[in-house]
Amino acid sequence: MSRASPKHGKSRHQAPAGPTQRQLRAGELIRHALVEVLREEEFQEPALQGVSVTVSEVRMSPDLKHAICFVEPLGAGVTGQATAEIVKALNKVSKFLRGRLGRHIDMKFTPDLKFFHDDSFNNAARINSLFDNPRVQADLHPDDDGEA
Repeated sequence: MSRASPKHGKSRHQAPAGPTQRQLRAGELIRHALVEVLREEEFQEPALQGVSVTVSEVRMSPDLKHAICFVEPLGAGVTGQATAEIVKALNKVSKFLRGRLGRHIDMKFTPDLKFFHDDSFNNAARINSLFDNPRVQADLHPDDDGEA
C-alpha cells in the first residue's frame, strides 16, 4: 500500500500564483528607467515623433530576461489607429531602447522588451461611464428616488 508521494517527504511545489517580489522589483526598476529613456531620446521613427508615452506596467519573466511593457500613448490626437502604430513603432525600436536601458539599470542582463497597449485606461473610462448612467445611479442610490 504505497502512496504516490514526492521524494524525501516534501510536498509538491506549485508555481506561485503571481509574480515574485524579485520580478516586481525588477519590473519597477525597468519601468522607471524606460520612462527616463523615452523622455530623453529623439526617435527617427515617424510614429514616435512628438508623442508622449506612459509606461504603466512592466511584467518580467521569471528569469528576468524578458520584459512585457504596457504603454499608453498620450495626446489629444491619439486615436486607436495611431495607438497601434505607436506600439508597433516601439516594438520596432525595442533593441535600440534595450541598449539605452542597459546604461540606466544595474542588472546582470538587460531584458528584451516587448510593448503592448495598456487597455486598463479604456476599461476604467468605460466603467466610469457606466457609473454615470442614470439607470445605474438609480440602483446605487435607491433612497434618493423616494425622498423628492
